[in-house]
Amino acid sequence: MIDSATVEKIIDAADIVDVISDFVTLRKRGTNYVACCPFHNEKTPSFSVSPSKGIFKCFGCGKAGSAVTFVMEHEQMTYPEALKYLARKYGIEVHEREETEQDAEDRLKRESMIAVSEFAAKFYADALFNTAEGHSVGLSYFRQKREFSEETIRKFGLGWAPSGRSFAGEAAFSTLPQAALKAGYKKEFLLSTGLCYEHNGELVDRFRERVIFPIHSLSGNVIAFGGRTLKEDKTVAKYVNSPESEIYHKSNSLYAIYFAKSAIAREQKCYLVEGYADVISMHQAGIENVTASSGTSLTSEQIRLIKRFTNNVTLLYDGDSAGIKAALRGINMLLEEGMTVKVLLLPDGHDPDSFARSHTRQEILDFLQEHEVDFIEFKYGLLSSDIEKDPMRKAELIRDIIGTVAVIPDQIMRSVYIEQCAGRLGMKEDVLFAEVARIRRKKIESGEYERRRREEKEARYAAAVEDRDAGHDGDYGAVSTAGNTSSLKPVPLLDPAERELLYYLLKFGEYVMTFDDHQKYGAEAPVMDITVAEYISAQLSDDDLELHNPLYKRIYDMYFEIRSGLLEHDDGVQGDPESLQGRIIRSFVNSMEPDVTAMVLDITEEKYVLNVKEYVRAQIPERNVIGRNVPKAVLVYKLKYVEYTCSQLMETLRQTQQDADTESQQDVMHRLKLLLQIKNALVKDLNRVS
Repeated sequence: MIDSATVEKIIDAADIVDVISDFVTLRKRGTNYVACCPFHNEKTPSFSVSPSKGIFKCFGCGKAGSAVTFVMEHEQMTYPEALKYLARKYGIEVHEREETEQDAEDRLKRESMIAVSEFAAKFYADALFNTAEGHSVGLSYFRQKREFSEETIRKFGLGWAPSGRSFAGEAAFSTLPQAALKAGYKKEFLLSTGLCYEHNGELVDRFRERVIFPIHSLSGNVIAFGGRTLKEDKTVAKYVNSPESEIYHKSNSLYAIYFAKSAIAREQKCYLVEGYADVISMHQAGIENVTASSGTSLTSEQIRLIKRFTNNVTLLYDGDSAGIKAALRGINMLLEEGMTVKVLLLPDGHDPDSFARSHTRQEILDFLQEHEVDFIEFKYGLLSSDIEKDPMRKAELIRDIIGTVAVIPDQIMRSVYIEQCAGRLGMKEDVLFAEVARIRRKKIESGEYERRRREEKEARYAAAVEDRDAGHDGDYGAVSTAGNTSSLKPVPLLDPAERELLYYLLKFGEYVMTFDDHQKYGAEAPVMDITVAEYISAQLSDDDLELHNPLYKRIYDMYFEIRSGLLEHDDGVQGDPESLQGRIIRSFVNSMEPDVTAMVLDITEEKYVLNVKEYVRAQIPERNVIGRNVPKAVLVYKLKYVEYTCSQLMETLRQTQQDADTESQQDVMHRLKLLLQIKNALVKDLNRVS
């Protein structure tokens, strides 16, 4: 880890104009510099660099940050990698924190495992080209069956795992374990990487007599392998993959993401396919923003890896039943992570591999552009045959599509899709909004949003630790600002509403809310048996909202950390809200962060105002009316958030009008229209509970 003094020195030395000029041609305009944005395609410059503030900002795509952020985004580097890049540029010596004995042991083990994996990749590639067995069997398969060029084979490091027997009169070629041990690699690392296993005291190559597909980390290190048999024997597994290890986690890895990441970031689109050959053939055809889930079902971690480079994913699968099932499985998961999803099923008899081999790059691009559809059109086309004649089937289709819309975290995007669904399905928007609200309410009641919030927080923490401790490797590449309050700042319009939410969280977070039977909030039926903390957390997670004031957000996050720790160890607080609330507040009061302690006390301290209204209000215990006051506070916060977003969009609209960017203007105006619809709905809800 780079020490703080060195970090400060690097940041002070980095001239943002000088750094960005290495990648983009800047033109001076007044006190700032402008250029066409390197992060998205545009004709009119909307990318601005302010040397006085040391920041860049694109008014088109929204990318913004410092010199370090720019290097991270443009070069897909981790924070430590970007700092080291700038340190080299400005001749600054990098001082890193002293490793503990355990740190050094873990690092050396990881480095040894990567080293033996890199050796294996070179060994397999050499065996493919330079042995009679590899040349005759493996290379013939790649060249003739798959039609891969030599350039493609070498780019992806494809190989052959020798059998260890003589072939076509050629003496037996060494097996991987024989060659690795002879080269000085230790047995323990051949086993821990899963390259080999033991049989009767002998090391055996797990991939022997298979063609080899190396799997790379985000930074390009070989961390695992896939091996395909070329035998016709049905008793032999077609594919064998590396087992989980300290350097390889299937759920966190995507095949060829190292080769695809720059193209994904540049094109702002990722094509997701199923197999190794699908990826390689698409790359060979010139479509490089393609990756695959490495022979496993798509996972949330893999989606978050893609999300580092783009929010736009197209599922590109075979048109058979297996491809359709895979597409249906992936849609909800991608939408839940806030991705924009398109689906494209290839014509019968084609998979991405065969389609790429039989068409030119332009033909492929034209086909993709013309035939990809959003998930609503995909599901409608799949399930809508003769629905007008069968009301039950139509109801089932509507439930299926609305169930998918309901998982989208962004409220504006949900509104866009509901509007689209209403037109496509011939339904009233109000009915669909109410159904989406009902589905999301059930998830709040079940605690699903609360669980997801914890899981996402743990995932962000794990990635941050990995980036910190393995910054030299950079497996997790591009910047993610999730959970980082350094990019946040107080917003005057939101501040009072955020403070009020914290007030109810700190005062009554563990108390169960009680609702009247007639109460409805946000077109939802009453939410029963839920604490104030769970309700606020679910409502914010529900619409993908976070507090803008960094100190408020710190307190908010700390609340749930403290709460989780107390509940995990029980300590007699389970089922006793008053005791648990008291323990949480004591933890804040004794916090090692003085600004946190001061703010918590300021928010929770009773304010006595001597007037009749306050006297009357004080006669009713506040905890008795949290079922009305907390939902109202949440609605006020959401309303203020919508108003703030509208003001930001108005600023963007003014910029697009100056640039005469008609397409962007229409997009902004459409978003403003949807936000106004949401605002009107929130105002109605507030009038009901006031």
